[in-house]
Amino acid sequence: MDKSDKDGIRLPIKIDSTSNGEYEPIPISPINEKGNRLALEQATENARRTGKSRRDFLVSSCGAASTLLAFNQANAFHQRTGGYFDLVAEAALDGAAAKAQVEGGEFIFDVQGHYVNPEGDWLSQIPPDSRPYAGMEKAACEMANDGGNRGYLDCLSQSEFIKDIFMDSDTDIMVLSFVPSTRETEPVTIEDADETRRIVAELEGSKRLMIHGRVNPNQEGDLEGMDELAENWNISAFKTYTQYGPGGVGFFLHDAPGRAMIERARRLGVRNICVHKGLPFGPQSYEHSQCSDIGIVARDYPDMNFLIYHSGFVAGNEEQPYVDGAGRDGIDTLIQSLIDNEIAPNSNVYAELGSTWRFLMRDPNNAAHALGKLFRYVGEDNVLWGTDSIWYGSPQDQIQAFRTFQISEEFQERFGYPAITPELRRKVFGLNASVPYGIDEAEIRLLTANDMVSAEKLAYLENPSPSFLTYGPKNRREFLNFLKWGG
Repeated sequence: MDKSDKDGIRLPIKIDSTSNGEYEPIPISPINEKGNRLALEQATENARRTGKSRRDFLVSSCGAASTLLAFNQANAFHQRTGGYFDLVAEAALDGAAAKAQVEGGEFIFDVQGHYVNPEGDWLSQIPPDSRPYAGMEKAACEMANDGGNRGYLDCLSQSEFIKDIFMDSDTDIMVLSFVPSTRETEPVTIEDADETRRIVAELEGSKRLMIHGRVNPNQEGDLEGMDELAENWNISAFKTYTQYGPGGVGFFLHDAPGRAMIERARRLGVRNICVHKGLPFGPQSYEHSQCSDIGIVARDYPDMNFLIYHSGFVAGNEEQPYVDGAGRDGIDTLIQSLIDNEIAPNSNVYAELGSTWRFLMRDPNNAAHALGKLFRYVGEDNVLWGTDSIWYGSPQDQIQAFRTFQISEEFQERFGYPAITPELRRKVFGLNASVPYGIDEAEIRLLTANDMVSAEKLAYLENPSPSFLTYGPKNRREFLNFLKWGG
């Protein structure tokens, strides 16, 4: 049991103000507060009715189902709303009903994960009395904090990353990505990432972890460094941040630095360009966080794949039905760019859901519009599962919420959005990403079915101890500290 939550006050579906550090935390709404309150009240009652402690109830499938049902209640769910968590009421108390809805056997390929090296050289680049990522100091982290030292960073370490991802969630494969930084201040270096991949490989999970190579072509030396990343580190993609650069000035992919990066990646045989779009860092160089350049380079480089991390989503903006030429911010900037450059759905542009889905879980109607538009205009084969964990703790709650989420029939009819069928869920969870990342599902199933990760997980699930913690900054003070020392 997680001793820091022995009373069972943390919910298994985590709706809070946590940010991934790339946008300022946004307080949850009164509806979310009501949902969390209802969920805890109902968990207390349902635990009593099932003869369990509240903690044991919340760890069970019924705990997740009960929490999602409470969120529906708080959002005044009925069939004419835009989006909802599609569960039967019996799932709150009936273990078989709950498992049928919140558990599943999909192939889950998470294309965006993070962690921090708590002992890395990057710490030597900042003042010795500073507290990087101090927004991560939750109860479990405080227990590791010794007299003002940085022991709390262990909560973001590779060991916690492996537990949160491979033990406490249904994730089969993850891509380890990077945060915007210079080489000197990377909280996880390419060497760290490869070391974590090696540790997972030693668990006979050799195909379970892939890595990106970080490059910002407007920074000195980064273009030349692409050669080493591709030749020495077996990267699966290059990851870039177009809003990031010297003096806070970014670039567009169709600018000279962007094109130089794309063409160099192509020469090196790396066909995937992963680009952070949306979730703007702030007002400076804001335009570079938008997606007007995506359709241009997708048209000019049809043999390259452009994976749009966060899908252009802007936290706090309401997603509405797409209207051509309306000039709305957010996901619509991606759709508009694709339409303007005649990029058909299911082409060489992919929309990734890291942080995007986690934020959308707060607002089912917003989620229905965002997902519906991506399925319709980017393509049902080109929406990729990502969670941005470890910042949000274990991604299991994001998985369970997506397993049960549905777009209402009204929204389907009015806006041309598809129903989220089991087949579509399987595509998003992993089958879609297997194409650009060159992973064969059958091979992965064979390799992972009996590896040590699976064996350890089977033993672990006899007495699971998920923390239900999130680690990212939760308010402005923590966010500014995160920016100062963490990114």
